[in-house]
Amino acid sequence: MTRQLFAVKGVLFSFYALQAVLLPYLPVYFGMKGYTPVQIGWLMNIGPFVAMFAQPVWGYLSDKYNTIKRIIGLLWLFTILASVGLFLSGTFGLAFWFVMLLYFFMYPSIPLLDSLAMKSIRGTKQSYGAVRSWGSAGFSIVAILSGYMLAWIGGIEKIGYLFWALWLVPFALLMFLKERAGQEQGANADTRIRIQDIGVLLRNRMFLWFLIMILIVSIPHRLNDVWFTLYLAELGAPDTWFGLAWAVASISETLAFAWLGRHLHKYHELAVLGLTSILYAARWAAYAWIDDPSVLIALQASHSFTFALFWMATIQYAVRLVPSEMGSTGQAIVSAVFLGLAGLLGGVIGGWFKQEWGGGSMYMFGAVLSAIAAMLLYATHQYRRSRGWS
Repeated sequence: MTRQLFAVKGVLFSFYALQAVLLPYLPVYFGMKGYTPVQIGWLMNIGPFVAMFAQPVWGYLSDKYNTIKRIIGLLWLFTILASVGLFLSGTFGLAFWFVMLLYFFMYPSIPLLDSLAMKSIRGTKQSYGAVRSWGSAGFSIVAILSGYMLAWIGGIEKIGYLFWALWLVPFALLMFLKERAGQEQGANADTRIRIQDIGVLLRNRMFLWFLIMILIVSIPHRLNDVWFTLYLAELGAPDTWFGLAWAVASISETLAFAWLGRHLHKYHELAVLGLTSILYAARWAAYAWIDDPSVLIALQASHSFTFALFWMATIQYAVRLVPSEMGSTGQAIVSAVFLGLAGLLGGVIGGWFKQEWGGGSMYMFGAVLSAIAAMLLYATHQYRRSRGWS
């Protein structure tokens, strides 16, 4: 293994390990600060929503100055500065602005890391999936250990100290990465969303209808991303279980992606998505009725045949719906709907249900929404088949 490839894998491992601190514990941290469920919904999703507009900006700057590594380093520096403001803030207003800045700088580094990974495997026998799996491994391992690390340093209130300490590793490994001289201009151009491309795609009625159906499926999923650990806490789960719950989901997802990559092409994506929505409905209904935290953590393994199936079928069909030269833009718009719009709606709506009727109610809402999505997806599939459309 070359030093460059080793460094890329290490950067991915350590960067995604940081997400294993934020995803399980940040909602609990906000709850300990006294914020209401609706406020927590805003805090957990306003950042990803804003970040979907920030990614094209940073991709453009990377192209303009012909550097990926330096832009990533700058983004990470600003991320740490924003996190200092977030973890020292004592009011919702300050937390709102700092969490928005944190994600504005942190999330745009993800497609840039993907570009670095793709460049690093050129001329090797490594696949992108094999390299990217190091990120999943980093998330899974730290998700398991993070609860114990937080307990060791003083509890979830000290999450900032753990977050800052973990940044030392990706920064150190970033120093070992080399950018090839004469790096191609526009290396990230295919990941940028151009305004004219969005207009063209949104005039495609089937693509627009597909986005609406995907949004309906995504809202409950993103709701769970925000509220699952707080739901476990309400049911009496110890703090050390929160990271374990997300590790179970991450490991099952990794295994599912590997298997689905070989078999999913045999089936029509709309039919697969209809089935996935039914499975999602069953999953959320189970979450609503089961009050044993250990069983709920075990059910996180269902992430393998819900999210993995959903995401692969969604991306495949999105690419088929749009012109070949706009495939990357279509994927980027789907990602923006899932991460940004669905995240914001899921977080806020879920917080409102939780605040008014309790945690079980938000999962029942998710089950109903998923069932509606299943009916729409199957109806659309049958309609298009009856007319001989793909």
